[in-house]
Amino acid sequence: MNLSHIEHIGIAVNSIEEAKSYFEDVLGLKCYTTEKVTDQKVKTAFFKIGKTKIELLEATSEDSPIAKFIAKKGQGIHHIAFAADDVNASLKEAEEKGIKLIDKQSRKGAEGLNIGFLHPKSTFGVLTELCGTK
Repeated sequence: MNLSHIEHIGIAVNSIEEAKSYFEDVLGLKCYTTEKVTDQKVKTAFFKIGKTKIELLEATSEDSPIAKFIAKKGQGIHHIAFAADDVNASLKEAEEKGIKLIDKQSRKGAEGLNIGFLHPKSTFGVLTELCGTK
């Protein structure tokens, strides 16, 4: 698996508009894009600090994974994403090494990236996302 850096940290929030003020007014970061990812029932907002991004995630439906996460655990860190050269090859390699997958194949995510998730039961409780252009 060829990972280059932490691509982003995903944070589940009730309201992107409310959370944005903390990241912009307190931390001094600038939101550079927002986007709805319809098939994941989520709205996202991105901030960049160095090479790493912060992704705010707001549910757009009560049955979205983000809504379920917030109902169970409250607002907070949802996942960590690593940049991978080849998401599908990385998913396959993780599975071959005994890691339980959420996604057997990559799918489209925010910012046009291909994404795939590793199950937190196999990753010490941390929902792990692999993402990249390939």
